[in-house]
Amino acid sequence: MVRNSALLSITCGWRQYQDAPELHPSRALRLTRAGQICTLRATTMPSLRHEKLAYADGATIIAGVDEAGRGPLAGPVVAAAVILPHEYRHKVLNDSKQLTERERETLYAELTTAPAIRWATGLSDVAIIDSYNILRATWRAMVLALDALTVKPDYVLVDGLPVPAIRIRQKAIVKGDAKSYSIAAASVIAKVTRDRLMLQFHEQYPQYNFAQHKGYGTPEHLAALAQHGPSPIHRRTFAPVRQAGAPVQTEFALASTA
Repeated sequence: MVRNSALLSITCGWRQYQDAPELHPSRALRLTRAGQICTLRATTMPSLRHEKLAYADGATIIAGVDEAGRGPLAGPVVAAAVILPHEYRHKVLNDSKQLTERERETLYAELTTAPAIRWATGLSDVAIIDSYNILRATWRAMVLALDALTVKPDYVLVDGLPVPAIRIRQKAIVKGDAKSYSIAAASVIAKVTRDRLMLQFHEQYPQYNFAQHKGYGTPEHLAALAQHGPSPIHRRTFAPVRQAGAPVQTEFALASTA
């Protein structure tokens, strides 16, 4: 029987204290530490289980693939593909949504500078999203990321459902970014890449405060849409944007990744 490892995370304000017992992931409790209200939670951690199964099935080079930005009302969707060393381990790497911004930035720096790790990103901008729909735009970004790898994989672990556009043997894993190190690494790189792009867009369109919500449909963002109308990076096929009316911005310079 394969057991999921779990990380005991104690968060006090912005500080996070970690241990590594075997706990049920749904358990959480409140406690105090040095006068602060803290949350104690057990979080399931990724492993190399799916990678090892793929190697046993004949794979030789495995890439994990994930995306960031399917849900927002503005900005591109970004995908990343990552090839990790066979025996890669990490105490913190997890689904990007389970990490703080500081942790993601630290992990991004580690992953993208390690000589033994191969990685690449792909992007579909708002024009692609509105022309093809968000699902196909996401598939396109994933294919672009895989094509940009300097080492070509013969097996892909992808988060979520199967991707017909990927013409490489693949295994789709629901919530794979919390189960596979390769997918978790891709989720971090995709998320940080997209967040940095949204910070650039914030400089162009500060009235929407993209630096805060990264394009997601928060109450603040919806209020800005109602006041200013859509910008050129808003997805006009998404209902809240479409309902906000015609765009009022006229200049647009899309940021891109290398």
